Amino acid sequence: MTITARPTWTTSTSRPDHPDAVLLLREYMSEMVVRYHRRPALPGEVDAALAELPSDDLTAPTGLLLLAHHGPDLAGCAGLRWQPGWAELTRVFIRSEHRGAGGGTALLAAVEEQARTAGAHRIRLDTRHDLVEARALYARHGYAEIPAYSQGPYADHWFEKRLS
Repeated sequence: MTITARPTWTTSTSRPDHPDAVLLLREYMSEMVVRYHRRPALPGEVDAALAELPSDDLTAPTGLLLLAHHGPDLAGCAGLRWQPGWAELTRVFIRSEHRGAGGGTALLAAVEEQARTAGAHRIRLDTRHDLVEARALYARHGYAEIPAYSQGPYADHWFEKRLS
């Protein structure tokens, strides 16, 4: 009997303008556009969304961006934006071929550790009503719905997790 080891999840910080980060952030935004409009993205629509909601602040001193690898494969990302005493979670994304393999859990653990190390006492996030998988992931990992803390045009649900 042959036992094959499962690939492990690893994360590392990256600049948002690194080619791997650019690729993942574009894939993330493409999925957000398609799911929001419930149709294929129109020419230029993803570029417009990337311009409307830039990720260039996901680097020191305003934030950070983590890239996730599943074994050798580039598989996902998540970002944090620093606020006084807390961090805002954003851009959580796992490529479809790696979903269901623990990537969301690995990314949340990594961003929570980064936030604790930076002195944040809690993580907050907002998300849309149609991102039911994301909402379920956050709830499974101790994020509780809270009243709105932001006025983003795509925010329908707000979550928070206190870090201990």
